[in-house]
Amino acid sequence: MSEHLANIMNEHGEYCLRVAYLYVKDWAIAEEIVQDVFFAYYQQQERFEQRSSLKTYLVKITVHKSHDYLRSWKNKRHILFEKLHIGASKRTPETNLLEKDERRILTAALFELPITYREVIILYYYQELKVREIAEVLACTENTVKTRLRRARRILQEKLDSSHWEVLEDDIF
Repeated sequence: MSEHLANIMNEHGEYCLRVAYLYVKDWAIAEEIVQDVFFAYYQQQERFEQRSSLKTYLVKITVHKSHDYLRSWKNKRHILFEKLHIGASKRTPETNLLEKDERRILTAALFELPITYREVIILYYYQELKVREIAEVLACTENTVKTRLRRARRILQEKLDSSHWEVLEDDIF
């Protein structure tokens, strides 16, 4: 592995891991996705045209790989086994801490959102990307991103009481 790739992995690895986790809701699977992201970058780094930051480029790959996983048979089988309670529990210390924390409520509501709304909320609030950057990552227009953000906020507002909603309430993009 080159020193260049090691530096990129150190700088952006944890960030990409958090993005992948917010999509797939499983730390082990998120780690596999991030490994795939850096392997893909390593194989095709000459394709990076530097029209955006490297961080944005890696997040875009992470989002695509996460979408691929969510559509995969492996994911569908995993969900089926969980519903049938087959196999060991995938609970981690991180998950247990989230449940004890006040953010558990917001996290649960976020995970109930359809993926198109969840991803814009994740990229806007958690990853702090601008609408323009989100549009680039998702390959859609800025107006589409704004509409999805507005709809996602409305859905979250219906699910959350006012004390939890105030975090997102007055945000203007």
